[in-house]
Amino acid sequence: MTPSDPGHVPAAGSGASRPSNLAPLNALPPRTYLREVGDRLARNRSAMVGLAFILALVVLGISTPWVAPFDYAKGSLLAANRPPNAVNWLGTDALGRDTLSRLMWGGRVSLTVAIGAQLIVVLIGVTLGLISGFIGGWTDYLIMRTVDALYSLPSLLVAIVVMSFLRGVLAQANEPSVAGLSRLNVATGGLLGVFIVLFLTHWLTVCRLVRAQVMAVKEREFVLGARSLGAGSFRLIRVHILPHVLAPVLVALSFGIPGSIGLEASLSFLGIGVTPPMPSWGMMISEALPAMRTYPLLLVFPGALLSVTLLSFTYLGDAVRDALDPLMKR
Repeated sequence: MTPSDPGHVPAAGSGASRPSNLAPLNALPPRTYLREVGDRLARNRSAMVGLAFILALVVLGISTPWVAPFDYAKGSLLAANRPPNAVNWLGTDALGRDTLSRLMWGGRVSLTVAIGAQLIVVLIGVTLGLISGFIGGWTDYLIMRTVDALYSLPSLLVAIVVMSFLRGVLAQANEPSVAGLSRLNVATGGLLGVFIVLFLTHWLTVCRLVRAQVMAVKEREFVLGARSLGAGSFRLIRVHILPHVLAPVLVALSFGIPGSIGLEASLSFLGIGVTPPMPSWGMMISEALPAMRTYPLLLVFPGALLSVTLLSFTYLGDAVRDALDPLMKR
C-alpha cells in the first residue's frame, strides 16, 4: 500500500506530521459547572431583560437620596393632582407631592424590605433546616411540626394579625422594654414590623427545602466515608453537605424576593405596612384608588412598576431554576 492510497495510515516513526489546521486537544478550556450555568442564563432572553431591569432598579434605589428631584413627603395642596409637566415629570398626587420622587423612594423601600428580609429568611431557614435534617429525632419532629402548623395558616392572614399586634406593641414608646424597638420602627418608617412579618411567613419554605436536601445528601457515600474517617458533625455540614444545599436555596431566594415585594405591597395597600409619609408602591396604589377615574395615571405608574418588578424577578427565578437543574447538566 502506497502513501497515496486512501486507507494508508502513517507509521509512528515515519515522520508524518499532523495537519496544521487541527488544534491540540488541550486548546479548549474545560467547561465547569458554573460556566454551564452562566451560559444557560445568558441564553435566556427573558431572564436577561429581567436582570437588566432589576439592576437598573437597584442602582436607582441606591442613588435615590441624591437624584430624586423633590422630597417625597413635602407637597402643596395648590399643586395637587397635576398632570405630567416640565417641573413634575410624572405629575403630583392628591397632596401635591411629586409622583416621580415618591415612585423612586417606593422602589427603594420595596427592594430594601424584600432583599433584606429574604437574606434573614435564608439565614434562619438554612440553619434550622440543617439542624432538623442532620440531627433528626425529636429535634426534627419539633421543628417540622412547627413548620406544618404555620403552613396551615394563610400567610396574608398571619401577616395582618402579626402586623396589627406589632403596631400595638411598638406604639407603646413609654415602655422601657420596647422603647428602643419603637424608636427604630419610627426611624425606619415602619419597616421593622414589615421585616418581622416577612420573616415569620417566609422561612418555612426554605427550612423544608433544606431539610429534604440534607436528608438526601447525608446518606450518600462521600458523606458516610468522611464520617468513617473521623470527620465531626460541623465539618460534615460545612464541607460535604452545605455546598449541595446552596443551589436549591438560591432558587428559593430568587422566588422569595417577588413574594416579599408582593406581601409588603399588600400590607401597605391595606394600610398596615409602611408608615406614612414613607412611600411604598402598594400605598401609592391604595391612595390612588379614590381618584382612579379622574386621575388614572396616579394608579398606572406604581401599578406598572410593581407588575414589571414582580415579572422580572419571576422570569429570573425561572431561569435560575432551569440553569441549576442537575438533569440539564451534560
